[in-house]
Amino acid sequence: MQFLRQVFESFRFAWQALRSNLLRTTLSLLGVTVGIFAIIAVFTLVDSLERNIKESINVLGNNSLYVQKLPWTFDGPYQWWKYFQRPELTYSDFRYLNEHLENADAVAAAGGKGGVTVKNGNNSMPCRISGVTMDYNRVTDVVLATGRYFTAQEQDGSRNAVILGAEVAENLFPNQIAVGQTMKVAGLNFIVIGVQEKKGASILEVGGNVDRRCLIPYTTYAKLFQSLNPSISIFVKGYDTDPGLEDLEGEIRGIMRARRSLKPTQTDNFAINRPEALFKFIGAIFAVLTTAGWVIGGFSILIGGFGIANIMFVSVKERTNIIGIQKSLGAKNYFILFQFLFEAVLLSLVGGLAGIALVYLLSFIQLGTLELHLTAGNITLGLGVSSIIGILSGIIPAFSASRLDPVIAIRAK
Repeated sequence: MQFLRQVFESFRFAWQALRSNLLRTTLSLLGVTVGIFAIIAVFTLVDSLERNIKESINVLGNNSLYVQKLPWTFDGPYQWWKYFQRPELTYSDFRYLNEHLENADAVAAAGGKGGVTVKNGNNSMPCRISGVTMDYNRVTDVVLATGRYFTAQEQDGSRNAVILGAEVAENLFPNQIAVGQTMKVAGLNFIVIGVQEKKGASILEVGGNVDRRCLIPYTTYAKLFQSLNPSISIFVKGYDTDPGLEDLEGEIRGIMRARRSLKPTQTDNFAINRPEALFKFIGAIFAVLTTAGWVIGGFSILIGGFGIANIMFVSVKERTNIIGIQKSLGAKNYFILFQFLFEAVLLSLVGGLAGIALVYLLSFIQLGTLELHLTAGNITLGLGVSSIIGILSGIIPAFSASRLDPVIAIRAK
């Protein structure tokens, strides 16, 4: 109990010392403030960018593989001259995989064409038309705000049914309920059966902006646009019991090689792409940005730490006589040590809080599609780094103060 009371007294002495030298205190904590601001600002920016990009990538779906003509390559030069000679993936390839795959939970295909004008009366806008098969909503992220998904009859019968993106519905049917109404796609009448939930713009829009996209049955899409864009992508969702989707990938490769009559010595003339490859590439970029944040902020914090240490040595020199009096009245060494150590930590924490407050104010600035979020983890990190800097900066001055001889200290002027 006495120990806790003495610790509290040490804290109170430290607070009074800081209050009595406000200008010196303010100048001392500027370095820590700038350093914590730099580190937490970079971390907040990286976290917000990562969240924004991952939300846009989620449209690709989870636990899925993509069978396509071209591979996703994120390291080294892209050897396009090899890949462009490959045959296109066709609707018959999709049907063959759908019939023969045993390790797949769902198989879907999609083709797309951008810049297609859609109309409703005098309202019109260009958007991307995506032709999708029946299980597309099981493989990728299709969230409907109103209406329903396609039926098997609409797919098999090549019906003119359409699911609108949120922005398309707002532009073509302002202040109206879009579901059940008729609109024109490429000059043909289509009935609206659903409207997707609004996602908003993102920095990295994989497959285009979902809010500016219309989904139609693939068979309908094939009649309208297949001759202009014959290539499709095949989406295959695996089971949770297949970790890493190794069995599924091997089965897809075996079926596609057999279908295309490839010899054992021949390389694949198709690609099996994984969404996690994109995640790893983006994660590597964010790791570099995070390291840069530590380096930039580290120099500022280092300067701030030296500033705090210098001020603490000056403070010990100024209060040497008081230290001698305290020791002569029975103050223990740890009481003196805690007194100055708390002062250094408190000084550093105030600087860290000021830096975090600046980042919080920065989060209110509009950065287009990017929303900055200051997380509790980053706040904790900032306070933790500030505390460590305070301890490292104050431990030597505090230790030297605690070791002063009380007789010599009282005589000091």
